[in-house]
Order: sequence, then structure tokens, then C-alpha cells
Amino acid sequence: MIKTVELTKVFRTDVVETTALNKVNLEITDGEFVAVMGPSGCGKSTLLNIIGLLDNPTGGKLFFGDKEVSGFSERSRTNLRKSNIGFVFQSFNLIDELTVYENVELPLLYQRVLSGERKNRVEAALDRMKIAHRKKHFPQQLSGGQQQRVAIARAVISNPKLILADEPTGNLDSANGDEVMNLISELNQEGTTVVMVTHSPSDAEKAHRIVQLFDGHVVTENIRRKV
Repeated sequence: MIKTVELTKVFRTDVVETTALNKVNLEITDGEFVAVMGPSGCGKSTLLNIIGLLDNPTGGKLFFGDKEVSGFSERSRTNLRKSNIGFVFQSFNLIDELTVYENVELPLLYQRVLSGERKNRVEAALDRMKIAHRKKHFPQQLSGGQQQRVAIARAVISNPKLILADEPTGNLDSANGDEVMNLISELNQEGTTVVMVTHSPSDAEKAHRIVQLFDGHVVTENIRRKV
């Protein structure tokens, strides 16, 4: 599903140049669950942003399926992203002015899904994430665990092929964190490819493969079990 070839990302200012990714070669197959680990500043989130088509690399190639997408325009990246990729962030990234229902519905509005289908899909996603009883509440009226369940519902509402999770349990206590990881694992078991950035060894244990980054390089890959 995802392949990077000599993927490089350099951030430049007038006085400093920082190499966030340095010729990263990585392949992620359909249905795989990959955890990306490493110290802060090693390039984990940069890699996730590029795989998620939120940013372009400075050099190298990125393949999404059979398409080489590293040079795509912003519009082309957006079109590919909105129907294929769901995002789950540490900070939830919910819109405070929208209700739970409206936050989950938003991706379907962007895709111009008809109102009847939107309603059915949103209610099904909220039921699955056990948050339907809070659908009229606003994010600030929810606990952290509830907000992350809403964020996962929003991520899966478009039936994406790929879910990218950036420290999905980072702001949660252990009980809520375990619940969120179980939800992500269930989605993977149903066939959704998952790439997760994490500092948590216990969260990483749920993955098929653990990729360790250091200073923008892949330094080790630990295959825990086959897909």
C-alpha cells in the first residue's frame, strides 16, 4: 500500500537547515499494523505527515498503491487523502464549535455524501465507538477518552484504506488508552492498514511490525507477527 524510496525531508530557514528524514526506505503492505518508534525529534511525525499526504518530501519517492505521489499538487493530495486516509491525533483535533455528531459528519460533507446516507453512517460510527449517547454534546463536555473515540469515529467514517495515528493514547490514562488501542486493533483486524507513531512500548506490542527511527533513519525493524 505504501512505499518510500530514499525519502528525504529537509526544513530550511535563513540560518539553519534540519534534516528530518534522511533517505528512508519503507514498505507497508495492505492490512498491516506498523508502529513507528524513536526519540523525540527523530522524524516520526514528519514521516507520518508525508505518508498522510499532508506534506511533500524534499527528495525521494512516495508510492500510494501503484501511484507515485511525492510530486502531487495540494489539490491532488487532498483528493487522494480525503477518500483513502483517516487521521487520529494525540490532541484529538476536534472542532469545539461543532457537536460530536457534526464533528463525525464533517468528512462526509466534504465528500458531498447525501444527507440520508450521512445520517446512517454517522449514527453507525457513533454506536460502534459507544459514544452515540453524547452526539449532541460539544468536545469540551467530554472526557479525553470520549474525545478520542469521537476522533476515531471521524477517522473511519469514510471507510479509509489507511489510518494514521499520531500518539493516539498520549493524552489518556491507562484505562482509556487500552480501550482506544483495542478499537484501533479491531479496525486493523477487519482489514484497515494502520501506521501508528508512539512512545509507548505496550501500544507498539499490538502492531505486526515495529520500526525504530533515529536521526531521520530507519535503524531497526522488528517483525512481531505476520499479517
